[in-house]
Amino acid sequence: FSKISNSLMRKCFFNVIISLVFLPGILLAQGITKGYKVVTTAVPFMTISPDSRSAAMGDAGAASTPDVASVYWNTAKLAFIDNKFGANVSYAPWLSSIVNDMGLISAQTYYKVSENQTLTGGLTYFDQGDIQFTSSTGQLLENFHSKEFNVVLGIASKLGANMSAGVNVKFINSNLVGTTVINGTAGKPGRTAAFDLSFYRHKDTPGEQKRVSLDYGLVFQNIGGKVNYGFNQYYIPANLKIGTRLAVQPDNVNQFSLLLDFNKLLVPTPDVNGNIPTNKNIFSTIFSSMADAPGGAREELAEVMTSIGAEYNYANLIALRTGYFYESGEKGARQYVTAGAGLNLKKTYKLDLAYLIPTNSGNPLANTWRLTFNYLLPSFSE
Repeated sequence: FSKISNSLMRKCFFNVIISLVFLPGILLAQGITKGYKVVTTAVPFMTISPDSRSAAMGDAGAASTPDVASVYWNTAKLAFIDNKFGANVSYAPWLSSIVNDMGLISAQTYYKVSENQTLTGGLTYFDQGDIQFTSSTGQLLENFHSKEFNVVLGIASKLGANMSAGVNVKFINSNLVGTTVINGTAGKPGRTAAFDLSFYRHKDTPGEQKRVSLDYGLVFQNIGGKVNYGFNQYYIPANLKIGTRLAVQPDNVNQFSLLLDFNKLLVPTPDVNGNIPTNKNIFSTIFSSMADAPGGAREELAEVMTSIGAEYNYANLIALRTGYFYESGEKGARQYVTAGAGLNLKKTYKLDLAYLIPTNSGNPLANTWRLTFNYLLPSFSE
């Protein structure tokens, strides 16, 4: 009986770890077609939109106009930012329809050192709340407060009149179970480093009555090593993001924008038996992730997530936003409508709000809201 109990305790411990690592994927995998595998990673908080502006536009932000949150979406955009300095703070309760002690806090900043270069930084903290560990017999073992964070430093630089590039380096810390020991197996915080490489193209087309802008963004995000929690290694959410923005400004006070983003995780798809290879290096994993789905090209395309967003801006004072995020039911079924607004105060302060409305019943993301406060300093010319 002792051996059976120890085995159950070890299994329980591992299941807790795995559940925490893949919590969002487990909770959101509703209505998944049999035979298809949901792509999951460690530290999934790094894929959550931290700011309210892009969150209100269906999580589209690869080619949106530059703002402080570009540190997350596409650092290259900040080479074209007008303001000399900016900072923001965002907060979003997470899975509030299920638990009441999870939340995402994000802070980002930039400083424009010249007309062509901008330095950037950011911090994202994900609080997963308290976890009560128990033995296989229900005996209380330990209570632990689970938390994760990542720190970002980067630089954006113009490559020409219409092009820019950006690089971020990241330190990631994921402390899910502390050093809890069960039957000789100890957990530990998972730590690793990663980088982003991003590109941005912006060009205005002047007209007699209206000005049209067509922008493009390309981002390789979270390219880095695996995290190890003491018993196994897990991939972080390496991601390919491609986006575009079409904007029309018919006069000096009104502007209409339409955004479209595509995202594809650059990590292995589980095979037909649900196994994920862990012996590949970073770059071989990225290339193989484009054609490793057991269902072939059809399943590979199902792994592409789509974000559609729209924004109306009046006199750079008030903004109204909406959007839609779509993930295939075969790969997680996250599908929701978003809405939000922004208010500028004296060109220095800006407040953004976003709200998420799921389109499928029982979605744990129901009633998710985000709030972002921005502080900006004038441009060099002001």
